[in-house]
Amino acid sequence: MKQIVLALATVVTLFACNSNSTDTAAAVEKAKKETIDSINAINVAKQQVIDSINTIKHAAHKGQRIESPERNSYAAPNTVAADNTPAAAPAPAPAPQKKKGWSHTAKGAVVGAGAGAITGAIVNPDRVKGAAIGAIIGAGVGAGTGAIVDHSKKKKAARQ
Repeated sequence: MKQIVLALATVVTLFACNSNSTDTAAAVEKAKKETIDSINAINVAKQQVIDSINTIKHAAHKGQRIESPERNSYAAPNTVAADNTPAAAPAPAPAPQKKKGWSHTAKGAVVGAGAGAITGAIVNPDRVKGAAIGAIIGAGVGAGTGAIVDHSKKKKAARQ
């Protein structure tokens, strides 16, 4: 009797799992399609960015000026149609403004000070004194190296 109940329970469990497999397969296929559609939409957006950058570079190379669209005139990127073909591309994005960051001299000084402090603390038995001396020497060397890089970049920019 125990064997019959166990066999019956096993058969019921297998049939219950089997009927659910079609729903699961449909859900998996739907998720796959949604993933592919989102990847295609991302690829379309990437291509639009690449095209706008190429347009800006081409115009800059010819010496033309590109008029940027009004601030609020940018429309959301078009989505991908059901047949995975991209919809009409929107107007190219305006050129991003170049951010002013740290100069190479400043970056070199900070990195050099950090590296010098660590090295000085490891090498010198008096850790605090070694870190202070290492930070000062490292900052000087890093700032000098950064200044050389800044100078060479300015020369290169002046040549162009």
